[in-house]
Amino acid sequence: MLDPEGSVEHKPPSSFPKVLLIPVAMLLVIAALLLLAFSATQQKEPDFYTFKVVNIRGKLVSLEKYRGSVSLVVNVASECGYTDSHYKALQQLQRDLGPYHFNVLAFPCNQFGQQEPDTNKEIESFARKTYSASFPMFSKTTVSGAGAIPAFKYLIDSTGEEPTWNFWKYLVDPNGKVVKAWDSTVSVEEIRPYITELVRKIILKKKDEL
Repeated sequence: MLDPEGSVEHKPPSSFPKVLLIPVAMLLVIAALLLLAFSATQQKEPDFYTFKVVNIRGKLVSLEKYRGSVSLVVNVASECGYTDSHYKALQQLQRDLGPYHFNVLAFPCNQFGQQEPDTNKEIESFARKTYSASFPMFSKTTVSGAGAIPAFKYLIDSTGEEPTWNFWKYLVDPNGKVVKAWDSTVSVEEIRPYITELVRKIILKKKDEL
């Protein structure tokens, strides 16, 4: 088009694409935030079986292998007044109910009365030879106070019950959630009904799935 003076009229370049850039950028940011929020909600909540621990042979292992089974977590000691009665009863429990639907998980600890002073190798030898212990055992560790391992911190936080002596017992369900805790004075025989009921539910569920 010619202007009154006969020269060609030049229109300014369109700003339409630039105007679009702002809303598109905002949409991308919003989409990214929504994706992050969705991912956060999908992250699995921690449970007992999500932790890793060191076994009695010094190898880092995942407790995930026990998911789907009931676990009785116990801080054991070799020179305690409760040692003989508890080891015998724990092994009987393992023999009767384990290892497919249930396991005793033993964590030696020297915090209480220094009644687990030996090495991991000596502790394992004592348990296996004296009581024929066939349940999983883990490295000597700290189960109470600021130095407690994460797995035990989870048990404590879940129940509000912190070990104050040897042979504290925590019952964990197949999903890794803590059902109940008992102190040293409660015998294994007293808590057996709680364990057998959980094991029974696992067996019935598996039968229903067949």
